[in-house]
Amino acid sequence: MTDPWLTIIGIGEDGLAGLSEASRKALAKAETVFGGERHLALADVGGRGRPWPVPFDANVVLGCRGRPTAVLASGDPFWHGAGASLAEKLDASEWIARPAPSTFSLAAARLGWRLESTVCLGLHAAPFERLVPHLARGARVLCLVRDGKAVGDLAKWLTARGWGASSFWTLTALGGPREVIAKHRADNFAGDVAANLLAVAIEAKGGQGIPRSSGLSDDLFLHDGQITKRPVRALALSALAPRPAERLWDVGAGSGSISVEWALCGGTATAVEMREDRAANIRSNAAAFGLAHRITIITGTAPEALAALEPPDAVFIGGGLDRAMFDATWSRLAPGARLVAHSVTLETEALLGELHRQHGGELMRVEIAHAAPLGRYRSWEAVRPVVQWSAVR
Repeated sequence: MTDPWLTIIGIGEDGLAGLSEASRKALAKAETVFGGERHLALADVGGRGRPWPVPFDANVVLGCRGRPTAVLASGDPFWHGAGASLAEKLDASEWIARPAPSTFSLAAARLGWRLESTVCLGLHAAPFERLVPHLARGARVLCLVRDGKAVGDLAKWLTARGWGASSFWTLTALGGPREVIAKHRADNFAGDVAANLLAVAIEAKGGQGIPRSSGLSDDLFLHDGQITKRPVRALALSALAPRPAERLWDVGAGSGSISVEWALCGGTATAVEMREDRAANIRSNAAAFGLAHRITIITGTAPEALAALEPPDAVFIGGGLDRAMFDATWSRLAPGARLVAHSVTLETEALLGELHRQHGGELMRVEIAHAAPLGRYRSWEAVRPVVQWSAVR
């Protein structure tokens, strides 16, 4: 069995001194060494070094296939590093990894935080909104950020959203002789940080965060009135039964509120909406919740827009269901997939009744009334009844 030609090496701010004997041997043997300019300088590889292209492209390493090659990454290469991007392109026999302590591990060790209960995020090229699902009173978050300017921008972002009272640590060059750790309050942060390797630690204070229950307030979403209202949305999500890593088709998505709440549970969603103005609202809502990477938006109509999609684990049809759409959708579902459909019209209600007779499941009519002023008194103001059919393929 031949030795792997590629060694993926985690390196810290202590440079060569912090590497294991195996890592140093692999580095000495390598004909070519890839890494960031900072990594290459720390390892002192001279003319063998090749800085990563910008934007990052793991394919450049494949040009050295079969020859001794090393890749340098910060700390643990498989935690927001280049490791997974390389491993997915190679056979397991072609590479070996030599990790070092990650920046997250070093930061938790300096602060005395339990790493297993701390949220760890890479925000080098991701929007700060990725923090939104994780911010809650007392929550602890470790973030990797791009540079000193990004740290100041993050402090301003937190302050603008009501988290200015949060404790805010900057951790620079962890694990090396230039290590600096400073504690601030987010809304008092001066922004004077050197533009080298940075991590930020946040202990959230001042805000409430978004609830974890289904049925978020309608006011949290940008919409034009076309939104599955909070109580009915909670019933729909209960029937959809979201689970992490599952895929949803949200057909006739409107504001995308169903997609957003599904994605908050850890899944991915494809929101299909025929009106571009409403698709724009979905984009805004996905971005505001830090979920743009989990929600794909298609401007089009079903069932045509569904033809090229991967089969889902669940489907929500908020309105407009007809027999052709049902047949095209139902035929794509694998055993165990869930379908939930709503109706506010008599015609679609009749179809749902027929589908319930044919396929079983649960058929439910929901009538909701809210207290509203009536002269000097209050009375019940009813909204349109909603019929919900839910079934498992």
